[in-house]
Amino acid sequence: MTDMPYEPLAREDILLEGFLALKTPEGFRAELIEDEIVVTPPPDGDHEDCIGLIVEQVIERSRTRMQFAGNKGLTLKEVADAPKDHAIPDGTFAPRARRLFRGADPWMPCDGVSLVLEVTSSRPRRDRDVKRRCYAHGGIPLYLLVDRDDSTVTLFADPERGDYRAQQKVPFGKPLSLPAPFGFDLETTDFL
Repeated sequence: MTDMPYEPLAREDILLEGFLALKTPEGFRAELIEDEIVVTPPPDGDHEDCIGLIVEQVIERSRTRMQFAGNKGLTLKEVADAPKDHAIPDGTFAPRARRLFRGADPWMPCDGVSLVLEVTSSRPRRDRDVKRRCYAHGGIPLYLLVDRDDSTVTLFADPERGDYRAQQKVPFGKPLSLPAPFGFDLETTDFL
């Protein structure tokens, strides 16, 4: 019997292996974002109501027929010396014609995703900062953030070098213009 040389796993490989092996309680979700494992409890009803209001408008009013996935696992581009981020947005939109979610693995690449949606909950800073950078690193063109603490909706656009270069922010009650492929003003009055 020959002894095989032992090669220790890099820290980022150990973290990714541990993350992928996690068994979370029902209703909870686990994400690996910026080298940290985050477990989130089930959301409250107001959180889900905001998502539903946005989904209805996107499906009914977008110029391009859109497909929606709630809580879809996305793998995002690697950052040096860190495992690939694994994020679960509250909502993911892609053009219906692409059938992006059909046959997709639980963790799919973000190529082809048009917009991700987050509604703040128990950790709003994570949605405002950490997830924003994560989605920008992944090259997702648009990130829509409903900030319930600030009563605002922000659209981040034009990802470059780990952040979004443009943002448009409106208070609840004011419309927010969504660019192509959506091409309509998102009404936010019902968020009040």
